[in-house]
Amino acid sequence: MGVKRASLEKRPEEMAAMFDDVAPKYDIVNDILSMGQTRRWRRVVVDAVGAAPGQKVLDLAAGTGTSSEPYADAGIHVVACDFSIGMLKVGKRRRPDIDFVAGDAMNLPFADNSFDASTISFGLRNVMDPKKALREMLRVTKPGGKVVVAEFSHPTVAPFRTVYTEYLMRALPPIARTVASNPDAYVYLAESIRAWPNQDSLSAWLSESGWQDVTYRNLSGGIVAVHRATKPLPTN
Repeated sequence: MGVKRASLEKRPEEMAAMFDDVAPKYDIVNDILSMGQTRRWRRVVVDAVGAAPGQKVLDLAAGTGTSSEPYADAGIHVVACDFSIGMLKVGKRRRPDIDFVAGDAMNLPFADNSFDASTISFGLRNVMDPKKALREMLRVTKPGGKVVVAEFSHPTVAPFRTVYTEYLMRALPPIARTVASNPDAYVYLAESIRAWPNQDSLSAWLSESGWQDVTYRNLSGGIVAVHRATKPLPTN
């Protein structure tokens, strides 16, 4: 399944402005719209990354750093990278001990082989060229290191998929209008979820980008899929 991105494409500065606007209430609104599932999904990601103290993790599209906190709390050096300055400011005020870095997922400001693992949660679909972002994550990850991608996906049972799509396009925008500072941003996010490729297509993207041993795990009936892969070791 291809991605119908034409109607969803926004310039990087437009995307950054949109996320800057929703930053103050972003985590609270996410908890409401996901009915509390976001925290569980993030715990699964941390377990999949499997980083140990002394290792260095890139948390891309980290937003306010909610996804980065478990690593920091475990004594792991985590770098929270995002293109939204507004998100980073909110995160830095809450967790000054975490390294927050402004950066473009398609042109990461890090040297080759800098991280033991790279991860991105619910942000890849907001990148203009997701495959380029996957290649950049490959570049900055050490050989033998892992990538973990958590993203909204396609429910695996057809009737549930229909109910889920109806929720996204009919229920989510009205809820967002009552709790969010910029409800139009959540309409965009709902549309981007509906247009995103399925689990096997994202697996193919990872393989095409140079990652190997690609696997994925469905969460909440396929609403979310957590993909894992490894950067190949040198052949010589």
